[in-house]
Amino acid sequence: MVKAVLTNSAPSAANTVLTDITQIANGNGYTTGGNTCALTTSAQTAGVYKLVLADPTAWTGSGAGMATFRYVVLYNDTATNDELIGWYDYGSGVTLGVGETFTLDLDGTNGVLTIT
Repeated sequence: MVKAVLTNSAPSAANTVLTDITQIANGNGYTTGGNTCALTTSAQTAGVYKLVLADPTAWTGSGAGMATFRYVVLYNDTATNDELIGWYDYGSGVTLGVGETFTLDLDGTNGVLTIT
């Protein structure tokens, strides 16, 4: 199962497992460990592997509003060490006030990653 977590600390190539990532604070619309990105397809065709995931459930700020984040990190929650798959950089901090929603919109056609 692939999951998406939120962080305000820049991931690097040296980060290989979930424990290398400092997630935003639990609560106010965020749950430590992140949200599930259901597998749509995972297939290899003519030597090209493509991973397609469904959008995770959106995060909605509550209470005092969710902590600021800039990065969304995908990881393999089924793997023993929760290995990281990759991340998205939104370029600046994202803050969700009470009732505001953030949706990670994954590409349902081209997938989240392609390996040739």
